[in-house]
Amino acid sequence: MESKLAALFLLLAFSSCSAKVQEEDPEFWRSQARVTLQSVLDRKLNTNVAKNILFFLGDGMGITTYTAARILKGQLQNQTGEETVMTMDTFPNVGLAKTYSVDFQIADSAATATAYLCGVKTNLNTIGVSAAARNGACKTQRGNEVTSILKWAKDAGKSVGIVTTTRVQHATPATSYAHSASRKWYSDAEMPEAAKKDGCTDIASQMLKNTDIDVIIGGGRKYMTPRGTKDPEYPADFSSRGKRKDGRNLIDEWQKMKIGKVARYVWNQTDFSAVDPETTDYLMALFEPGDLRFEVERDPKMDPSIVETTEKAIRILQKNPKGFFLLVEGGRIDQAHHAGRASMALHEAVALDYAIAKGLELTNEEETLTVVMADHSHPFTFNGYPFRGQSILGKSPLWAQDMLPYTTLMYGNGPGHKLTNGKRPDLRNVDTKTKDYVQMAAVPTESATHSGEDVAVLARGPMAHLFQGVQEQNYIAHAMAYAACVGADLRHCQAQTEAPALQTTFTHAGNSAGGIQGFTMLSSLLSALMVVLVLM
Repeated sequence: MESKLAALFLLLAFSSCSAKVQEEDPEFWRSQARVTLQSVLDRKLNTNVAKNILFFLGDGMGITTYTAARILKGQLQNQTGEETVMTMDTFPNVGLAKTYSVDFQIADSAATATAYLCGVKTNLNTIGVSAAARNGACKTQRGNEVTSILKWAKDAGKSVGIVTTTRVQHATPATSYAHSASRKWYSDAEMPEAAKKDGCTDIASQMLKNTDIDVIIGGGRKYMTPRGTKDPEYPADFSSRGKRKDGRNLIDEWQKMKIGKVARYVWNQTDFSAVDPETTDYLMALFEPGDLRFEVERDPKMDPSIVETTEKAIRILQKNPKGFFLLVEGGRIDQAHHAGRASMALHEAVALDYAIAKGLELTNEEETLTVVMADHSHPFTFNGYPFRGQSILGKSPLWAQDMLPYTTLMYGNGPGHKLTNGKRPDLRNVDTKTKDYVQMAAVPTESATHSGEDVAVLARGPMAHLFQGVQEQNYIAHAMAYAACVGADLRHCQAQTEAPALQTTFTHAGNSAGGIQGFTMLSSLLSALMVVLVLM
């Protein structure tokens, strides 16, 4: 025990020696705090009516993911990472949202999306319906439909759009336009015959019928075409072929519905790049049969990035003088976490942060409310005692009681639970920084579950101060609607008589310079020292 305490003491002592000289000076921290404090004191509320709402949703982007992504973003720029300022970090108004559903302590993306988009909490696996509807029971759906802020915005004359890195029929984007007792009814092929007889329709068909959506970008081609239809990108892949049993080609139907308008359907980067936002009224871009590829595996010659799709959507929507509502989802953060692949999840979160930066660049904060949040979290931990600047995807220099190293990122449950003869894998010669590495998990499950802690909500722009405190997740939809004067509560626009002062947002001290190279040798030496001490 004493040897381990000594190891910990030396760990802390030596790591402090690696701090940059300027950070050893108390005045560095005092002056930084004074600048931040003054920026907060100088801040003025922006009480304008929000012409536009730009809503970014990081699916599964809990606070641990947010923190780890910040470090990764800096380290990808050859910085230590901890002091990096994410675009999300510059949002001056921050709150927390409680994510439970009506029937479960820990919710899924369907129930949470219904809360923050429709303003009503509901049951697990259901979208766009109240809690009076039951999962998978079509008969309980009728009469219990609830509409989303996307529809409220469209009814108010605004242009609307969805951008996602998943299939456009997935839980988050689907909730903006569909009502379904099951989030899994992507096409009629996934629906039980009883549900069809009871009058329920699939999610893909509702995308055309329920709301006139100006921009639809993501994946999901196979749910739009008749069974057996060859995919244009993967014609030999049977799993990529059309799935619909009803014989409908929803892509063709969508194009026919837009006669008299400039409506473009594209499925690859070349055609997407050729779309002129200035002359395009409607855009449907479906880049994969199912979900899009992870950012680190994306072929830029075939599929655009979330930054590119966000920019195209905004440029098309912002032509409307009445403004727009745009939902942008970084949906594959969640899917990477389910697979226990922390590297992949963090790269997806970093990509979303760049998309947020592009959104701020293209819009005016005086008239655009920008909100960033997660729907739920994952059992994802950041632990151990890694040195400052050590790779966020690396291992703790202080080994465990079984005399084996462990990664600083791991999961409470998931596919990474591996024991051989009752022992954990020996990671000494394992590269844990690769995109395919599956993090260790305490409990064996096929897929990592969600977790139930509150998620962060960040906002800037008109009425952004409404997004403070600890709130129920369904509050978010009502606060956005109030700020933009859409939906039922129009008090804000009725009371608006004069232009208020503009909001002054945080100004941050620039990222401290300093790379990782100097830490590498020290970390290696200290790791060796820790091993010796622990084994004493």
